[in-house]
Amino acid sequence: MRVYWEDTDAGGIVFYANYLKFFERARTEWLRSLGIGQQALREATGGMFIVGETRVRYLAPARLDDELLVTARISETGRASLIMAQQAFRQQDHALLCEGEIRIGWVDAASLRPARIPTPVLEALKKKRET
Repeated sequence: MRVYWEDTDAGGIVFYANYLKFFERARTEWLRSLGIGQQALREATGGMFIVGETRVRYLAPARLDDELLVTARISETGRASLIMAQQAFRQQDHALLCEGEIRIGWVDAASLRPARIPTPVLEALKKKRET
């Protein structure tokens, strides 16, 4: 993804909270690459993933017009939550800019109460983790 003006502060540096947006987009596209569209998943199961916890470490700034590579991989899998390890790199020099761990949990969409991740979803995620 490219850094746009709207992603930066007055100094042309990516505003720190925007890395969470970049991480969210990468997780969404990663799920989509597994054939798991979040809206379709919600409609089919009545559940959805939510972010429960984040830990982010900032290492170097990204600036206006930089191209970023943002990664997502599962580091831990449970029955009701996952921990995703994520990193943002600057494409031009491969510099690691930001890294984090994001805990996402599965909830019933109507009540927002925790629930177990549906077995087919969990199996697809575990299969991807093994590859």
